[in-house]
Amino acid sequence: MAENTRLFGMPAEKGRWVFVALGFFINICLGSVYAYSVFKKPVQEAFQCTATEGGLPFMIFLASFATMMFFGGRVLEKLGPKKLGILGGILVGLGWIVSKWTGNIYMLTLTYGLIGGGGVGLAYGGPIAVAARWFPDKKGLAVGLTLAGFGGSPFVSANVAKILIAQSGPFDAFFYLGVAFLIVVVLLSIPMKFPEAGWKPSGWTTAAGAAVAIEMDSAAMVKTASFWGLFLCYTFGCLAGLMAIGISSPVAQEIVRIDAATAATLTGVFAIFNGVGRPIFGTLTDKLTPQKAAVINFILILAASLGMLAAGEGSVTLYVICFMGFWLCLGGWLAIAPTATGTFFGMANYAKNYGLVYFAYGLGAILGGIISGQAKDTFGSYTFAFYPTAALAVMGIILAFILIKQPEQAGQSTESAEVKSA
Repeated sequence: MAENTRLFGMPAEKGRWVFVALGFFINICLGSVYAYSVFKKPVQEAFQCTATEGGLPFMIFLASFATMMFFGGRVLEKLGPKKLGILGGILVGLGWIVSKWTGNIYMLTLTYGLIGGGGVGLAYGGPIAVAARWFPDKKGLAVGLTLAGFGGSPFVSANVAKILIAQSGPFDAFFYLGVAFLIVVVLLSIPMKFPEAGWKPSGWTTAAGAAVAIEMDSAAMVKTASFWGLFLCYTFGCLAGLMAIGISSPVAQEIVRIDAATAATLTGVFAIFNGVGRPIFGTLTDKLTPQKAAVINFILILAASLGMLAAGEGSVTLYVICFMGFWLCLGGWLAIAPTATGTFFGMANYAKNYGLVYFAYGLGAILGGIISGQAKDTFGSYTFAFYPTAALAVMGIILAFILIKQPEQAGQSTESAEVKSA
């Protein structure tokens, strides 16, 4: 079957890389949420709201993203990646576009956060599932490269937003970016499709001695310790990374005393590390194990947290190194978790299963937003937000060692057992 399959006028083994490129550029648009720290101060000033309130659109965007990712996974097989991507792209664009006319922080939370975030949730899963299915031989690398666009997005969007905000204000910036996102995501979703059942690269077979994934449905998956270990570690990793992303610019200006323009530029630089974190940790997950990749990730989060606890005015180098680490590690988790889901629980129910695992991302977003907002509002400094991230990194290392491992055959679902016996 592999020999006869052609994609984009090429043999499938070469043509399948086009899907990775399409997914990368779709994720450039979807990942622009990570540029919200550039919007945060202008939005707070426009609406005269607190730090916690100013973070609400970002927090709800990520929570809505995770929730609709779950529902998107439920309908992906029925609608296909093309239709779901188009629907998500329309919602993403509309959410950003109508944010131009919001009159308070709660309306912005509804338009940008709920609608825009929901659209990202619908559009996000398709390119991941397409990459995972076309690359059974390089799953972690393909997923990581596809998602590199999401993590690296602020390198483009933060700098574009900075220019637009300076020229026209934050609300016109929402509008112009929304129009661009709607057009790009819809057009690039049109070629997306899954391989035929049973397709695999010519000559490729599972390596001898490699762990064989147990095909589980979501009901069986949630009964395993492996799922809960992955879910909790994913929550801790996303909490630290998303919290840092949401306050990158304010921390630079208020703690390290960097000017706003430089802070916005650094946000774009950090995005590069978020982007490369995905293929790096995707490859580590392939070459080592999800468990070892998770432990390495948490060690870096712990080091970055301790570094920021020591940072103060003028600590530019320390700040840059620590925040490069936070962004890198978040990108890492967004490769570790989807790859581990396929590795541990199989590909038959991958979209549904990862949609459930992805709730950890939304939970991490909410908790991270609360922690950073309360640190600022209660103690007067974002520095206090890094005590919890350090503690959670230690807990994550322990949980990864104990729980992130291949589930046992006893957790296999009835449906999977029937498939195996057929």
